[in-house]
Amino acid sequence: MEITEKQFSTQIESLLNHFGWRWTHFRPARTMKGWRTPLTGDKGFTDYCAVRNGMCLFIEIKSEKGKLTPEETAWMQDLKEVAQISLGVMYHLWHPSDMEPNGGKILEVLR
Repeated sequence: MEITEKQFSTQIESLLNHFGWRWTHFRPARTMKGWRTPLTGDKGFTDYCAVRNGMCLFIEIKSEKGKLTPEETAWMQDLKEVAQISLGVMYHLWHPSDMEPNGGKILEVLR
């Protein structure tokens, strides 16, 4: 059975809390005009921003078959560019398979 992005986000949030990260995630809300995520600025910002001990993580999560939107891709490219020249800044695109085996690369980063 494939894990949904919502189920995966619950796992990520649990790990962020467990390892003591300060984090934020913007959730969409249903309005009379449909689903909206209240924010100002460019669309496609990462799912999570987390900080701890001088580190800043930008984390985009997708289901196993999930694809980045063009807006998410633009943010990814810009944030990867920042990460190349800034100590302590990292961008990650994670899928549920990145948890395997035994937490995989996700646990390596969040520990």
